[in-house]
Amino acid sequence: MKIFKHIAFATLLSTAGLFTSCADYLDVSDDLAAELTMEDVFNNVSQTKRFHGYIYSAIPNMSNIMIDGTYAGLTGLDNPWPTLSDELKAAQNNTKFVPSVGYTAASAAFSRWSLYKQIRQACLFIANVHPITSGEETGNVLLEDEIERMKNEARFLRAYYHYLLFELYGAIPIVTEIADPSSVDLDYYRNSIDEVADFICSEMEGCIPSLPDIEESNERAACPTKAAAYAIIAKTRIYQASPLFNGGYPEAVALKDNTGKQLFPNKDESKWQVAVKALENMFQYLETQGRNKLFTCDAAGDNIGISTDDPRFDAAASLYYIDFKFANNINPEVLWYSSKNSWGAVGGEGRERRCTPRDVYQGFCGIGITQEMIDAYFMEDGKTIDKSPLYDKSTEYVLSEEDGIANMYKNREPRFYRDVTYSGKLWQNTTNKYVYFYKGSGNDNSKADNPYTGYLLYKGMCHDILNTGNYKRQQYRPTALFRLADFYLLYAEALNEVNPNDARIFEYINKVRARAGIPGLDVTSPEIKGNKEKQFEAIRHERRVELFAEGQRYFDVRRWMLADKDGDCRQGGDFHGMDMNANNKTDFMKRVVFETRIFEKEMYLYPIPQNEVQKSKKLIQNPGW
Repeated sequence: MKIFKHIAFATLLSTAGLFTSCADYLDVSDDLAAELTMEDVFNNVSQTKRFHGYIYSAIPNMSNIMIDGTYAGLTGLDNPWPTLSDELKAAQNNTKFVPSVGYTAASAAFSRWSLYKQIRQACLFIANVHPITSGEETGNVLLEDEIERMKNEARFLRAYYHYLLFELYGAIPIVTEIADPSSVDLDYYRNSIDEVADFICSEMEGCIPSLPDIEESNERAACPTKAAAYAIIAKTRIYQASPLFNGGYPEAVALKDNTGKQLFPNKDESKWQVAVKALENMFQYLETQGRNKLFTCDAAGDNIGISTDDPRFDAAASLYYIDFKFANNINPEVLWYSSKNSWGAVGGEGRERRCTPRDVYQGFCGIGITQEMIDAYFMEDGKTIDKSPLYDKSTEYVLSEEDGIANMYKNREPRFYRDVTYSGKLWQNTTNKYVYFYKGSGNDNSKADNPYTGYLLYKGMCHDILNTGNYKRQQYRPTALFRLADFYLLYAEALNEVNPNDARIFEYINKVRARAGIPGLDVTSPEIKGNKEKQFEAIRHERRVELFAEGQRYFDVRRWMLADKDGDCRQGGDFHGMDMNANNKTDFMKRVVFETRIFEKEMYLYPIPQNEVQKSKKLIQNPGW
């Protein structure tokens, strides 16, 4: 399907030949590096559109968790975050060893600092684009209406890239002016947290009136919309209110540049009220569009939008088809897509094959799930494994006589079965391909391609593909950048900070749980209502499961300042899987340590690339680096 082709083409533009002797603030695309003058670019319709397209090129590829067809190392503009958190284990590539060996400011591979290339390109575009009417006879023109649209998109993307930098580094330089490469002062100070947050939100608010509600054409479906702008505002305000950026990290609060400017603020609880308002503005807008609802459907993926109380509603199908019902804007839950994807073909090099067992027609079997994540999934009664009568700790490893599957995997919630390939699972579209990971099985640890934990990532896999017979080998789908379930849970979190007795806390958590096919908190945990700490724990737990492997967990545990604490957000210490050194499926069922991971306090914020700090007199490094 030639969907999203306009933006997909833009991502193919080469970045070779950049001004590598200049700071990232001065880098632009290969148009200028190829010695085209600004006049050459902006007097030519094709070159102008190409210049504009490059601004899109840094939108993250959130489907790329380990390796795609290029075999390139992941960057901060892919999705290394699940394998850098307590969710996943990668068998290959540059995320494999980072959790256990750490990194330095010089070696940190998942930087986003290169975004200043696209930021500068956006500034240049806004300043230089103008109407081109010289090709009227052939229709090769650029008129005012299209220019205004393109300028607004450039402004949106410039603010969005500041948001991505803000998310990873905190206080960053705001760049809106075009730096002159011949200037004697090419240095930049970091702006404060509040300055950056206010800038991002102000820019997005300025973009909203000129952004479309939705993009009607598939070719432009990955372009920014009003919903995307509202989402970025809401997320920015959540970060601004959260402990990491709001007085909860003493070492950051003490950080000052060489003028004495404080970059991270003291605690201000009123920021949670600002976050609540930002989320409500977003929901109110979505309500006017009939899109303030999660994706639901029946078992066949039809009757989209039906109530979770409708007897036709199917939780498993609703959870699965979130990723696959995207054409013609029929999915209300996804607020912004990226056309980039690394799913690939089941016989190729992308994520589909790397999530397929080795003994199922040459899968690669290389993305494992930690036991800590497995234990986080609820039972089908909506309760945790330590509270549900459906889970017996004393028999969790016992294999069922009926199907040989351990009790641990019985009676779990629908999200578990959508997300996890576990020992004894029958592989899709087969009648005899049962997946095992013990020594001597087809997916054991005798080869480098193995999941390390005895579990394989299944979330996001297309259920129609198989690398044999007449089955399809691949299925294109775009990648969601923002989806509404995330924001419902953020709203519950913000409300809990403002007033723990607010009934909407349970209401919005329960919206997510209902779509997941499990009872609400009023049924499973009525005793926690009004208890701020217990409700926060429930919100954390729901986010952990609902947003698993989507790149949120890494940032959540950091913004909460809980990553170095014992408990459900711990990122360092021993992590577990099943015993892949066992020689049979019975002995395999035992928790063992597969890796001891490192989390130091400085890892709450990502280091600014050391070479950038060393050549700057104004840019101060994040604490501890």
